[in-house]
Amino acid sequence: MVEAFITWWAAHVPLSPNLSVFFVSMIPLIEERGGLILARMLNIPMWTGVFWCVIGNIVPIPFILLLIKTVIHWMAEHHLSGVAEWLMAKAEKNRPKIERYGFLGLMLFVGIPLPGTGAWTGSLVAAVFDMDLKKSSISILLGIFLAAVIMTVVSYGLIGSVIS
Repeated sequence: MVEAFITWWAAHVPLSPNLSVFFVSMIPLIEERGGLILARMLNIPMWTGVFWCVIGNIVPIPFILLLIKTVIHWMAEHHLSGVAEWLMAKAEKNRPKIERYGFLGLMLFVGIPLPGTGAWTGSLVAAVFDMDLKKSSISILLGIFLAAVIMTVVSYGLIGSVIS
């Protein structure tokens, strides 16, 4: 699904390559992972792609951490209770994974590129369950950097370059 969206974006969205990568990296569930795939597809140099992806992935985090509980409450009261319930269920489903290991758990949850993980979901869980703002922010940032390393290796084929 992510690859199909990235292919569609590259073909239909009239933005510069750097802005495309920046905005794709801000989209929930696609985030930095999709941004780095797009950067590679658009032949953006590796470090430029990483820069725009990391910045794009970081931008929404303070807003999620500070405002998501208010947004969920508003949605629940304004005929969007299904969406609010889905968000709360998503947070609750991931809570044990993060709480078990605390700071490190949140960092790994954000940083290891698996479906349903990432900065958006990690921020949602941290905010909904009132995790310490400073610690969760640092943990999420470290997770974003970890995801950047992993996805750069995957997207830009560095594993193949090192082995051959």
